[in-house]
Amino acid sequence: MIEVTLIDCCAVHPLAKAEHAAKTCYQGAIPDIGTGKDASAAKFVKEKLFSTGHHTTLQHSLFSFQVEGIAVGNVTFGLHLVSPFYNSDQRSGRFCSDMFLNPDFERIGEYVQYFWPDERSGSIERAMSYLRHSVGVYVDNLERAAVVAEIMLREERKFAGKTVLGNARKIAQEQLRNLIPVVFPTGLVYTVVGSALVALWESAWDPVMRRVTDLMRVAVLREYPEASFLFDPDRRRSKDRDWNPRIPEGPIGLLEEPALALLDIAHQELFTMPATRDMHPVDRLHFLPELMNNSMGRIVTRVGLSVATMGQDQRHRTVSRSEPVFLPSFYVPPIMKELGLHSEAEDILSRWLELDVSSTLKTIMAPYGAMVSYEKSGSFNAVLHEQEKRLCFSAQQEIYNNNLQLREAIGAGNPESPLLGMFEPPCYRTGKCAEGARYCGRDISRRESAEYFPVRKV
Repeated sequence: MIEVTLIDCCAVHPLAKAEHAAKTCYQGAIPDIGTGKDASAAKFVKEKLFSTGHHTTLQHSLFSFQVEGIAVGNVTFGLHLVSPFYNSDQRSGRFCSDMFLNPDFERIGEYVQYFWPDERSGSIERAMSYLRHSVGVYVDNLERAAVVAEIMLREERKFAGKTVLGNARKIAQEQLRNLIPVVFPTGLVYTVVGSALVALWESAWDPVMRRVTDLMRVAVLREYPEASFLFDPDRRRSKDRDWNPRIPEGPIGLLEEPALALLDIAHQELFTMPATRDMHPVDRLHFLPELMNNSMGRIVTRVGLSVATMGQDQRHRTVSRSEPVFLPSFYVPPIMKELGLHSEAEDILSRWLELDVSSTLKTIMAPYGAMVSYEKSGSFNAVLHEQEKRLCFSAQQEIYNNNLQLREAIGAGNPESPLLGMFEPPCYRTGKCAEGARYCGRDISRRESAEYFPVRKV
């Protein structure tokens, strides 16, 4: 059901590199680099390094995988959920329209049956019926949504050119996909260091995570069989400890904006506003000694976002997040609101919550618009990087509005707070769009007024 290919690995055998790194620490001369294929290298790494917990030596080796056919939900609530120690580039739900317009329902059904073989056939049939219904509502309204999106773009972006206006259909798709479950297949490139791969394999908490990380293990050991000792099945999380976000019961509701509560700000006195050149095009915030104190300050919030936007939010891996929980709510974005799709959204949320399937399957059958809540904690440097990206008009509408809520929450406590300098896209400081040909059409001349930070529709 899922294909995992090791597309790039190590010019030097991972065990040879780990042995070399360790010996560098304890020898006065540069040690030789072996082949890693002899028994002595495996014995050295296993006994001297791995079994004793000295795993930094394994972090010199990177493994890049092409993962194809995995459900979007198994990325959001799986590969991207907990560990920040990875790099990932995932197929865009905004730009790859065939994901939703020409779905392979048969393959999705096979995916569900393969990973959840114990589900009753009637339960799977009802889940697939819910999926088909959701896609039908999406398809039936996409053309109207594209017209509305273009009207909203022209209203919000005074200087929008053909490139931006040409994205109207993609933006319509982006907001309308809230109706669709995140069981749809996607693809990504996923890169980890050796120790992170082993920890992820041991920690896998649902049937898809177990399979994907095992395919990664197999791909690595095909190239480096001498490293098999790294993957001990006795250390692997058992199936009876599977995890998923808590799924709500009780009354459901519709929300037309994301939620945010400012919980804490620590060490404001340490804040230093960096120069624009230190943030764009290269982010040097975590590399400059003059800005080290910014890593001691911290902003803590609790957010309520759609599953779609949670996936966007996970791209900021220097920000810590708590365990997410589902809310009994559906996020209705502006285009859906304009089309009057409230009853359709409520119906889809109800159908999802009524599914009689296992909780791990139910998680990835959630609609993109289902809302989740979690706490976020970021250093000033982490938040600076986040806000530079998210208060740009090229950011998705919901995540922009959520970060705008944070800007307003900090300003409400102190309109003169120096922390407000954190909540500025590059164009606010320089008067020039940082996106070049992808200029969003924002009226940059208004950057001296409050109008520069409107609540967005698209």
